[in-house]
Amino acid sequence: MAELLYRLGFGSSKRPWTVISSWLVVLALAVGGFLAFGGTLTSSITIPGTPTSQVTDRLTEEFPEAANGAGSVVFRTADGSEFTAEQEQQITDLMAEVGDLEGVDSTLDPFTTEQQKADGQQDLEDGRAELEDGRQQLEDGQAQLDDAVAQLDAAQTELDSGQEQLDAGQAQLDEAHAQAEAAGSPAAMMAQLQQQQAALDAQQEQLDAARAQLDEGRGEIETNQATLDESAQELADGETELAQGEQMLSLTQDYRTVSEDGTAAVGTVSFTLPAMEVEQAIKDKVVSTLTEADIAGVEVLPANDLSQAIPQIAGPAEVVGLVIAGIVLFIMLGTLVAAGLPILTALIGVAIGAAGTLAFSGMIDMLSVTPVLGLMLGLAVGIDYALFIINRHRRQLKDGVPLHESIGLATGTSGNAVVFAGLTVVIALAALNVTGIPFLGLMGTVGAVCVALAVLIAITMMPALLGLAKYRVLSQKERAAADAATAAPTSTGKHTADAEHASPAGRAPRPMSTVRAVLTAVGSVVLLAVIAIPFFSMRLGLPDGASEPPESASYQAYETLGSTFGEGRNGPLVVTADLPEGLTDTEIVDEQLAVAQQLQGIENVTSVVPAAVSEDNGMAMFQVIPEGGPNAVSTEELVHTLRATEPESESTNLAVAGTTSGFVDVAEKLAEALPLYLGVVVGLSLIIMIVVFRSLLVPLIATGGFILSAFAAMGGVVAIYQWGWLATVFQVHHPAPILAFLPTIMVGVLFGLAMDYQLFISTGMREAYAHGSSARVAVQQGLKAGRSVVIAAAIIMISVFGGFVFSESAMIRPIGFGLAFGVLVDAFVVRLLLIPALMHLFGDAAWWLPKWLDRILPNVDVEGASLERSHGYSDPELAGAEGADDGGAGGPGGSGDGGDGRGRDDDPALTRA
Repeated sequence: MAELLYRLGFGSSKRPWTVISSWLVVLALAVGGFLAFGGTLTSSITIPGTPTSQVTDRLTEEFPEAANGAGSVVFRTADGSEFTAEQEQQITDLMAEVGDLEGVDSTLDPFTTEQQKADGQQDLEDGRAELEDGRQQLEDGQAQLDDAVAQLDAAQTELDSGQEQLDAGQAQLDEAHAQAEAAGSPAAMMAQLQQQQAALDAQQEQLDAARAQLDEGRGEIETNQATLDESAQELADGETELAQGEQMLSLTQDYRTVSEDGTAAVGTVSFTLPAMEVEQAIKDKVVSTLTEADIAGVEVLPANDLSQAIPQIAGPAEVVGLVIAGIVLFIMLGTLVAAGLPILTALIGVAIGAAGTLAFSGMIDMLSVTPVLGLMLGLAVGIDYALFIINRHRRQLKDGVPLHESIGLATGTSGNAVVFAGLTVVIALAALNVTGIPFLGLMGTVGAVCVALAVLIAITMMPALLGLAKYRVLSQKERAAADAATAAPTSTGKHTADAEHASPAGRAPRPMSTVRAVLTAVGSVVLLAVIAIPFFSMRLGLPDGASEPPESASYQAYETLGSTFGEGRNGPLVVTADLPEGLTDTEIVDEQLAVAQQLQGIENVTSVVPAAVSEDNGMAMFQVIPEGGPNAVSTEELVHTLRATEPESESTNLAVAGTTSGFVDVAEKLAEALPLYLGVVVGLSLIIMIVVFRSLLVPLIATGGFILSAFAAMGGVVAIYQWGWLATVFQVHHPAPILAFLPTIMVGVLFGLAMDYQLFISTGMREAYAHGSSARVAVQQGLKAGRSVVIAAAIIMISVFGGFVFSESAMIRPIGFGLAFGVLVDAFVVRLLLIPALMHLFGDAAWWLPKWLDRILPNVDVEGASLERSHGYSDPELAGAEGADDGGAGGPGGSGDGGDGRGRDDDPALTRA
């Protein structure tokens, strides 16, 4: 690998314009791809398969319109007085105007909504009065019918009595007629009997007529009774509907669109497409229409779901970070040309990475923070990796190595280390895909690609630029020294600078004292442990309107909603319930009310609004307003309580969705994925470093240090962004839970960077040890050789990451701080203090490796020591270390303190960058 990189660097320096033009073509292709295929980024974080996403998918099927995007707009009076009638009308007209915009389905005017509630209350009161009148009329009608029935019953009694008398008279007449016929009575008697019969018949006819009248009257009464019964049923139905209406109104009474004091109101804008498909241009038009409205004395504040725009990839703060990095480079390298080259190559790399990433944004859902992470990493590692190569090249030029030979050697040695270091970062970032979380895997992939680009540019374009720059990377004084070194080679084949730097054993650095090593190790661990304390109270969440800048409309809308309508209005929940089959319309409403009233009784619920029932009557949807805001602990507990609640009615399967519920699910899913990812990263760390350092303890020490620095970095993030420490300094106006995916991202990025620093510190130690220095002297020699470049690289990283701490995006700010602080503690506490102290304490044991493992491990020449030997050059800072130990009497074959007397010249020497 080292020889291949040597040839690549040497060839690139000889044909610089071929290499540079090739990269410019790649840049042009990336930009062209972005312009041709780039789409819209999003700030909405979703994870497939979570309870919220499952409910959302079902809601899309059952309530297609409910799945469409929506946003809120808050109106408030500038002087805190009540809205005037004129202001109310202007707001109503404005909402109507917004409703006519392209892409807007409908709007909900706050004053119309409140008026509808008031009208509904009046309608209920009028309906109650009408029902009472109807009840009175029904009772009066029933009384009249009862009187008529009584009269009919009395007439029926009289009729029955007359019929009995008539029947008795008929019986007597029939008996007299029979006796007369038997006795042969004269005709006069028979005529008299016939007259009596005629009289009875006439009476019977009268009775029959009276009976017919009674039957007719009874029929009329039955008809009237049926009418009254029907009216009574209608009255009962009306009372049922009235009772349901009163319960509905009671449930919605606490859900207001105009504040009780009349100083604030909230309207809603509904779009024609789902939230993820609403174009930013449509939202921008809605926001501009709202904010440009001239309503005297009224402030119009579009909420976060309307006004949240995709943040800029880079801003002034990031430029300041680059300037600081440039200053550090200039101080370290001494010339503007040398300081400018790493920044130039890093900018080209991130331009290719960012444009290439955005070219895919039209085909896949991509978070707005995804290209920003690539930008962060690309800039940081791009500058550092270029610095490692140019620093090595400058040192070789000063030692008298010819220009193109020096570029090739720098690429084959430090470039080899850069490839390995970049590989560790790429692996750590690519491993984010093992979490099974799509957006996190995409962020890791984009970051890995940007780091890979930084490596490729460092080993190709940087040599090309160095070939063009020639000796301008050195100051005039350094050029003169380089000319002198080139003109006077030594008899050994090495350059005079080697001889000049060679030192007797007595001039080798003395090892630190054991007491100092113990104090340093204990102090470092205690310091990191104390800083990590806040980590154990970390809560995960996602940014809401409270995270926006205080002067923004989003933040003011959030605060106004919270202060006038309750914190829960900023984070409503959507609850669904499956309804039983075969219900009537009235029974469906009863089920809705039963579920709503049960939900209303749950702790931390402010109000419940029955929202809709699906077309097939199979699902009911409710809007639940919690007491706390979206990131409140009580709201998180409420989500779990709702999911665990069994309906007391016949309904089943309560489920929860909505943005706030999604926050909870995303945070929990990411928290579950973190241990797995941490395990993968730590495992990779151990394997890679065992291969590189051919040691068991060094990888364990390095990994343990990484874990300490990661926890400390996250502790710092919690202290500032969740607890609110130093809030003014870092512009944290509203402490909140930590960005849900930040710990995972930090682990991945900091692991790769920590391994970089470990490489550049430990390889110098190993080379000195391999050349015969005692283990403890080798620690000091390696530290001295590597610390300057590690310090410079760390400061550059901190500057670049720190530039994002003051980004306009609430997502980006904690990422920038976490990475900057993580680099700070890992580089300056772990790598420069803790690791050397522990290496000193372990002595030779730090480099112990079982023989069987030593035989099977591949021989990884990380920094191209074999290349150095083949080209007759070695690092002067370590060349004179041979033979030195902490007692001054060790060396190859010696026996100094901590040494094993083994000159390891047969091993591949690992030199610093």
